[in-house]
Amino acid sequence: MLSVRIGCSGWSYSDSFEAGGWVKVFYPDAQTKKLQYYAQFFDTAEMDATFYEKFYMYMTKDTFTIINKATPDKFQFSVKVPETVTHDNRLDVNKGAIALLDEFLEKISPLKYTNKLGAVLIQLPPSFTVKEFLNTEEFLDRLPKGYDYAIEFRHPSWNTEGPWEMLKHYNIAAVMTDSPESDKLKFLAEPIVTASHAFIRWHGRQVKPRYNYLYSREELKPWVQKINQISTETTIVRGYFNNHYGARAVVNAIEFKGLLGNALSEKEKAVIQNARNYFYETAKQATLDDTLRSN
Repeated sequence: MLSVRIGCSGWSYSDSFEAGGWVKVFYPDAQTKKLQYYAQFFDTAEMDATFYEKFYMYMTKDTFTIINKATPDKFQFSVKVPETVTHDNRLDVNKGAIALLDEFLEKISPLKYTNKLGAVLIQLPPSFTVKEFLNTEEFLDRLPKGYDYAIEFRHPSWNTEGPWEMLKHYNIAAVMTDSPESDKLKFLAEPIVTASHAFIRWHGRQVKPRYNYLYSREELKPWVQKINQISTETTIVRGYFNNHYGARAVVNAIEFKGLLGNALSEKEKAVIQNARNYFYETAKQATLDDTLRSN
């Protein structure tokens, strides 16, 4: 039976709504325990902070024990591999990429031991092209077993048959994405099944400022059809909304759960309405400011 988990890319957006944060538009106030509150609405989250060395360097196994205890039993975290592996060393096993990955997997082991680890996301830099195919294959061949790995290509040169066959060989999910048209990654918005599990990320369709984009229901409906299409070949689909600016991801993630056939609770409906009120008032104020400046 297909399991679909829908959530957001990150949850710790502490800024005000005007600065792109989630306080008041989603979290009641700045003192709200964010992860616990988030987990009332979603059964999964993507943890992006592990990617950034400025955050990751201070993380220990205790970090993941703490977030483990802050969430319900069946909650799952998909965790992004550090940039030292993907961007600094570009998956090069000769530069210690596997050793760094092993260190990462050891840090997040409290999640695996309690069955709260979702997918391990390997997000490649936009400059990482298919010319590094052999380098990538060598890295994938050395991956420790027992994890749901997903790899996100971000260069159009990967739009060829070879990469999908490689990922199928290693049972690694090709990350499907919804991105701005200028990224030239529309091929990743097609149903792609390369593993027993699937991974989707919605980045929004706006270039500047990136991630400040609210999907319409009509834009999301095709993704329901795509999930239905891949359901016969996968056991679980994990999907994360990364259009995080001003909690737009929260609105779209809840709405998408509804489109998938889940009955939304009154609390979920209230979250959507509250957020849309913020969006409306902000847009109205922006229009007023523009009018005043032009007079």
